[in-house]
Amino acid sequence: MSFEANSLKIWLQAARLRTLPLSFSGIIAGAALALSEGVFNIYIGVLSLWCTLLFQVISNFANDYGDGLKGTDNDQRIGPKRVLQSGLLAASQLKRGIVFLSVVAVFSVLLLLTVSFGISNWPYFLLFFVLGIASIWSAIRYTVGASAYGYKGLGDLFVFLFFGLLSVLGSKFLYTLHISLSDIFPALVIGSLSVSVLNLNNLRDHENDRLSDKNTLVVKLGYKWGKRYHMLLFFLAFLASLGTAYFSFESSLNLLPLLVFIPLLFHLIKVSKTTLPSLLDPELKKVALLTFLWSICFLIGSNYLL
Repeated sequence: MSFEANSLKIWLQAARLRTLPLSFSGIIAGAALALSEGVFNIYIGVLSLWCTLLFQVISNFANDYGDGLKGTDNDQRIGPKRVLQSGLLAASQLKRGIVFLSVVAVFSVLLLLTVSFGISNWPYFLLFFVLGIASIWSAIRYTVGASAYGYKGLGDLFVFLFFGLLSVLGSKFLYTLHISLSDIFPALVIGSLSVSVLNLNNLRDHENDRLSDKNTLVVKLGYKWGKRYHMLLFFLAFLASLGTAYFSFESSLNLLPLLVFIPLLFHLIKVSKTTLPSLLDPELKKVALLTFLWSICFLIGSNYLL
């Protein structure tokens, strides 16, 4: 294998592309809401996914960088080895990667907003540009810096806001220039399930996080209450999915997303019975993919007439 190919493989490992389906879920749900109103623009759709990809990879680079420098990524941590922890990339290389992708993300956001709003809707343009900068800031400051919010138990809140509310409602607004009160339900589904993925990660790593002074919500609550919180997140997601079906109901196909909660129920049973945190690691991928599947089912179920 050449040096260039090996280097690309390392950067792809740092990018953690397996996390992309979860981050795309909100964008797909937002597009589904717009399509259900007969509005869609392929350029907005592609650019939204591209910007989300950049935000997620920036976040993954930053998590690797921040946790690596703080010593949270160590031999006691459960899960895949990070590139800084493994010595595959230096901190300076990761930092340059974060800066480079952040610059690309800013220009990508500008292009997306130009396509969506043009110059005439400059108040919307300015608002969403600020939200785009906030998304980049949020992606980086989860673990980076002395005041990283992920170390203060605020990660769940930020994931809910950015992966749920902003991702779903914001992406719909890019197409339609409006949102409806009922749109909050799919946003709550994606937000709650996204937080549950983070919570699984925190449940898995809670002991090492506690020793590393990374005070996630699970560290604050304890492992037992962290699992109860996990159940609450799924209960909220299920109720919101029922609300989504109720407000969009025109056919039995609108109930399609509810089927996703059948495998999620088996997931909950497994989590409730799991006492060894390391056994939770495979569950992260399951919930992330099922969240993505929910968004696809929502897209199909709410747009069957188109």
